[in-house]
Amino acid sequence: MQSRNKVLDDISQLMTNAMGVAQGAKTEAETAMKSLMDRWMADRDFVSREEFDAVRAMAQKAREENEALKARIEALEGK
Repeated sequence: MQSRNKVLDDISQLMTNAMGVAQGAKTEAETAMKSLMDRWMADRDFVSREEFDAVRAMAQKAREENEALKARIEALEGK
């Protein structure tokens, strides 16, 4: 009966080690994929959300200024 427990213990230890290796491989694959995606995005010159929001705010302000100037010009021309 003890030899049977030894076999089960060995199988259990083998499975535990296999799960550890699988977890390590998963972590390594995730890290490699993240690195690949970061490089791919950097090569495409994508902008960050903060940069996009800043440019959008500047464009909105420019539109508002243009509309105000247009109304002022129309007022000056007497339309």
